[in-house]
Amino acid sequence: MNGNDRAIVTFTGIAHALVHTYELSIPIFVVVWLTEFPVTTALLGTVVAVGYALFGLGALPGGVLVDRFGSNRLVTLCLAGMGGSFLLLSVAPGIPTIALALGLWGVAASTYHPAGLALISTGVEDRGAGFAYHGMAGNTGIALGPLLTALLLLAFDWRLVAAMLVVPAFLAVAYAVTAEFDATAAVSTDGGDSSEPPASLGQFFTDSRALFTAGFTVAILVVMMNGLFYRGFLTFLPDVLGGFLPPVTDYVRLFEPGSPLAEEFDLASYLYAGLLTVGIGGQYVGGKLTDRIPVELGLLAMFAGLAVVSVLFIPAAGAGLGPLLAVSVALGFLLFAIQPLYQATIAEYSPPGDRGLSYGYTYLANFGVGAAGAALAGYLLTVVDVQGTFLALAVLPAVGIGFAALLWRLKE
Repeated sequence: MNGNDRAIVTFTGIAHALVHTYELSIPIFVVVWLTEFPVTTALLGTVVAVGYALFGLGALPGGVLVDRFGSNRLVTLCLAGMGGSFLLLSVAPGIPTIALALGLWGVAASTYHPAGLALISTGVEDRGAGFAYHGMAGNTGIALGPLLTALLLLAFDWRLVAAMLVVPAFLAVAYAVTAEFDATAAVSTDGGDSSEPPASLGQFFTDSRALFTAGFTVAILVVMMNGLFYRGFLTFLPDVLGGFLPPVTDYVRLFEPGSPLAEEFDLASYLYAGLLTVGIGGQYVGGKLTDRIPVELGLLAMFAGLAVVSVLFIPAAGAGLGPLLAVSVALGFLLFAIQPLYQATIAEYSPPGDRGLSYGYTYLANFGVGAAGAALAGYLLTVVDVQGTFLALAVLPAVGIGFAALLWRLKE
């Protein structure tokens, strides 16, 4: 990679890591909010789902703004908006303000993926390496977000922790406004591989209708099933894990039983962060599989694994620490190994000239529609037990198996 490539990858990598740091810190705060406020899991799940939905729903208009104002400007505004939303969260007196702050975060964060991916595609000459490092940075944020939040909650009130999380965003903004790179270097060196934004709303709908072939439509349904399961399973998982883990003093003798530090140390949050860290390996394996097997078969295998994990998770958790760790590792691996496979599937079932639009719809399905999984999980937890909730969530990857099989039939 040349100097311009490295500058862009650094710029987008920092932003990508922060987007997912904030995204996955929210479930850690959910554990605190359930005890801090008189709120049901159904209501809090809906509140969180709104913020996550806006994270996805803004992808399409975000793409239009990228074409009009430029990627680097949109990424900078995204960073500033996320920092501002967590600043509001730090002074939230109750659930309505929390809902507003999460909604603002979703709007700000929604512009990142179309902006960051567009910047890499037009500015980085070694695109393969650029996307690889970009994905690794995002997974680092996915893993470190909950870990950092859990560590800070050991010593500080949750509002102060939210305020402290503002600092990385504003430091990133300070870096962003001074970063220098050529955002169109790859366009000028590969013969002008550029795309124009739709000239009108009518043209946008025309392009969209042409994009939605039978194969692409089923591929989007695959992405949707993944998004619903991903958000539904992860949103309340730290709270669920807490019901199966004994006090930290049973494992770590550094803590005195009954001490304030032992009371604040939430072992479930660290297990949650650990299973997300496993996802880095899952991303690597999933990416390698896209070059070695048909993506439809890879999707079938990953959905089957997720369905099995969902069914077995609670029985394994109740069987002891060893089975709980094993099923958590399997969950973390499969949740992220499937991502490169569906991304490659979208590329396979969309024309190169509409690739930006196709990924806009992808993030709309994965993050926007998928956000309903948080509300679904919250509702299920209020009407059935945890085992019933996870059994119901297993239906989502089971349906995903059907869509992946249909894709395979269409390909044949």
